[in-house]
Amino acid sequence: MSQTKKEQVISHLRYLRKELREMHLDIKEDGLFPEAGEIRKIMAQLEALLELVEGNTRIQSNPKAA
Repeated sequence: MSQTKKEQVISHLRYLRKELREMHLDIKEDGLFPEAGEIRKIMAQLEALLELVEGNTRIQSNPKAA
């Protein structure tokens, strides 16, 4: 993995960890669950991170998918 891609992944993971930690604290302290939109946002970011990590590997492994 290139250094730039590695730095992007690390940055994404730090941000997601922070967001999930805040959600967890809200649930623990107030018993309030996050809004559905917040969860969808985190899920979309996790999907983007997975695509970044996988890169062209998924495309190369299944060339007939296109």
